[in-house]
Amino acid sequence: MKGILGKKIGMTQVFSKSGKLIPVTVIEVEPNVVTQIKTLEKDGYEAVQLGSFTTREKSLNKPALGHLKKAGSEPKRFLREIRGVNINEYTLGAKVDASIFQEGEMVDVSGISKGKGFQGVIKRYNQTRGPMGHGSQYHRGVGSMGTLLPMHVLKGKKLPGHMGHVLTTVQNLEIVKIDLENNLVLIKGNVPGPKNSLVIIKTAVKNPDKVNKVEELVVYEVETPAASEEEKEETKTENTTVEQVEEASGEESSQE
Repeated sequence: MKGILGKKIGMTQVFSKSGKLIPVTVIEVEPNVVTQIKTLEKDGYEAVQLGSFTTREKSLNKPALGHLKKAGSEPKRFLREIRGVNINEYTLGAKVDASIFQEGEMVDVSGISKGKGFQGVIKRYNQTRGPMGHGSQYHRGVGSMGTLLPMHVLKGKKLPGHMGHVLTTVQNLEIVKIDLENNLVLIKGNVPGPKNSLVIIKTAVKNPDKVNKVEELVVYEVETPAASEEEKEETKTENTTVEQVEEASGEESSQE
């Protein structure tokens, strides 16, 4: 099991050289810092706590700052634990980047889903509405509220309420591209959460060893426009004047 913290930037699309259009989610993955290593003897379970995205000191309280200083880390905004890892491979204060994964590897991505506010049962649970004629008198209701015997609403009844803003995991997503230079990871498909929200990328539970064949992507490079003849002549004249000035200054220094 491997894991790292990142920030969802948004969605875009890339093209493979075989002509495929691949929808991807761009995730910014700055190098994470190992802020704590939990052991079975001391904490009752094994896990690694990672910190990501540097913030201001005044944004944290003194206990949090002291906890991070033990690991020699700067103030971090997010601290999350990754369980199931081999704690012997980590050291306190070490940095973890996206190179722990490889392109084509399958991962699970967790995040807080978008909040939808207070919604009815049709949108919240995908229920169907009643007849829209005036005589039905039932259009978007919640349906039966329980049997006659208990005389109360049974526990677990699907009712209107707050929708979204819960921890959600999308499984078996493929890593399309890893850009270590810009700290970006492109993952095929969509991941939970709004833009600029925290996401956790972990090894896929159902396919931990599966690595798909990597397709080479089309890279577009911006070409600088060719300089016109007038601009070339101007640069030539500037170079000649600079050379003349340097020669004149050299002659003056030799005469002295």
